[in-house]
Amino acid sequence: MPKYDALSFFYAWLFNPHRVGAIAPSGTALADVMTREIDPTLAPIIELGPGTGVFTRALLGRGLRETDLTLVEANPEFAKMLQGRFPQARILCMDAARLGESGWFENAPVGAVVSGLPLLNMSPKTVMSIMAGAFSHLRPGGAFYQFTYGPRCPVPRPFLDRLGLKAVRVGGALLNVPPASVYRVTRRAPSKWIGG
Repeated sequence: MPKYDALSFFYAWLFNPHRVGAIAPSGTALADVMTREIDPTLAPIIELGPGTGVFTRALLGRGLRETDLTLVEANPEFAKMLQGRFPQARILCMDAARLGESGWFENAPVGAVVSGLPLLNMSPKTVMSIMAGAFSHLRPGGAFYQFTYGPRCPVPRPFLDRLGLKAVRVGGALLNVPPASVYRVTRRAPSKWIGG
C-alpha cells in the first residue's frame, strides 16, 4: 500500500471517524476475498466507499474494465484521487444513501455491488437507504458484498427480512488489520406454494 494512501486514509478517519470507519485502507487479502466471486460477466459494477481504490484495483485484476465501474465516494479528496487513478471509471461524489434516487443504471442493471462502507457506524435509516438503493439497481441474481470487523453481518436480520434479503458469510481475511469477514447479500428465492 502506498505510504500516501495510508496517510490520506488516517487523516480522513481522524477528521470523520464515523464516515471512514478505519484508520487504514483495507489490505490486499481482504480485497481478494471481497472480489473473488466477481468477473467481467457481472459488469457493470458499483463500488460504494472505494476510498483510495484498494477494491477497485482488485476488481480490475479480475478482468473488469474501468468503464465497467461506478465508484460512489462521499469524501471529495478521495473522489478526486480516484478520478486521477481510474480516469475511465464513473466517479460519483455523493452519499451512498442517495443511490436509490439515481437513474444511472436503468438500461444496464448492475451485477454486483462492492461495499467498503462502515455500516456499523451508520444509523439504521442510512443502512436501510443504502441497501434499498443498491438492490434497486441490482439485476436478478446480483449480489451485494460487504465486509465487517464485527462478529456478524453488519446488516441486521430485521433489515434483511424487511427487504427480502439473505446474508451468507463467504470468507474472512485474518491478515487484514484488523481481521475482517465478508458477507454476500442476495435476494431470497420466492417461496414455492404447495397446493393441496
